[in-house]
Amino acid sequence: MINHYKRGMTIVELLVVIAVLGIIFSIVLPQFSKTREMQTQKSAVGDVLSVLERARSQTLASVDSSEYGVRFQSDRVIIFKGKIFSVDDVNNQTINITAPANISNVTLGGISGDSGDMYFNRLSGMPSKTGTVTVSTTSYSKIITISATGASSVN
Repeated sequence: MINHYKRGMTIVELLVVIAVLGIIFSIVLPQFSKTREMQTQKSAVGDVLSVLERARSQTLASVDSSEYGVRFQSDRVIIFKGKIFSVDDVNNQTINITAPANISNVTLGGISGDSGDMYFNRLSGMPSKTGTVTVSTTSYSKIITISATGASSVN
């Protein structure tokens, strides 16, 4: 009696392995992209909070005997020196927001839009405008609130 041993895999076995891997990837990959999106949004929120605190701290420390403010744009946050933002000022400190996160709404002093400016009072550290800044991605959204004391918090 002759035994014939099969070596390798049959086409059916190969198709079963490919189907199982396809099912696993279709479940796992969307979770990775959602996790990445959530982490990007958390990072953007942290950047905005950090910029607000840095501008307030520089103001209270009277760095260069000046106030410092923050300009919010959809893809960046800019710390500026003085009470009025100037695009050409060499002292501007720009912090870019990493996509897919963006600043989707800024409501300062009751005015809503996709950008806005505010500065901190040199003696008290109080902001010139209070309000909210919304940091969003496709699936997530967080609202940063700037209070009358100058403190910032996230919902």
